[in-house]
Amino acid sequence: MVTYNPKVWFSLIFHAYSRGVMKTLTPAIIFMTAYAAGITYLLLDVLHFHEHDFHTTISMHSLLGIVLGLFLVFRTNSSYDRWWEGRKLWGSLVNNTRNLALKINAFLDPADSESRVWFAKMIPNFVFSVKEHLRKGSKLSELEIVDDRFLENLEGINHVPNRLSSMMYLRVNTLYKKNQISGDQLFLMDKELKEFTDILGACERIRNTPIPYNYSMYIKQFIFIYLITLPFGFVTTSGYLTVPIVMLITFVLLSVELIAEEIEDPFGRDINDLPTDELAEKIRGNVNEILLPNKKLH
Repeated sequence: MVTYNPKVWFSLIFHAYSRGVMKTLTPAIIFMTAYAAGITYLLLDVLHFHEHDFHTTISMHSLLGIVLGLFLVFRTNSSYDRWWEGRKLWGSLVNNTRNLALKINAFLDPADSESRVWFAKMIPNFVFSVKEHLRKGSKLSELEIVDDRFLENLEGINHVPNRLSSMMYLRVNTLYKKNQISGDQLFLMDKELKEFTDILGACERIRNTPIPYNYSMYIKQFIFIYLITLPFGFVTTSGYLTVPIVMLITFVLLSVELIAEEIEDPFGRDINDLPTDELAEKIRGNVNEILLPNKKLH
């Protein structure tokens, strides 16, 4: 995710991200510039259409622009809602990992270093697996080994977060059976473990449910039709100024659509996606600080 100071206008205007957007949109802008120049030359210099004998108007495009603006507002708002909901879910994941680590630290015997180390590794493992699962992949190299059979238990598993969550439930249940935690403590720990699955399910809902196809298709078609007919509205009144006008409007409309596409799936690796890598590392640091004996608070 891009970090920036919203009060420094100059740096925002000339930020490297703007150059990246321009690079992405350059083919479309070049095409529309050439198309507008061709239409302008054809009408003015070949067919000799001028304002006194053939008057064009932008009134139709003004009306269509209102409708198009409403579509784009819906598009960007829907995408931003998905992005912000994803951020809230990852904020809840940060809080729940802390809460579970704090409860484990309080409930376990201080001498039980084995269980403390196990959970100090397994809780972040779950978070890292969620991060990669939402990117439709898995990086076992990011996971910390908790026992000799850890990697063996993950072989051939399609849903790694589910397996890790199940392993944590089994470990907590084992502690209960050994009377290392009470039934009330088991109940309190179950709240965070259950919340892990709820958060994962909500993130999967965002990832697996894109903006409805008909909305995306018609917005793109509407933008295309609007831009392709735009030169005809300006040509006799603006002459060859039609070319930069079309180029500017193309940049504005396509930039808005590009932003919406980028944040629609907030869990990927695009520059404006959520900083899930940083959040996962933050969770690992927080959990280790709470649970590991050499980092205990006094």
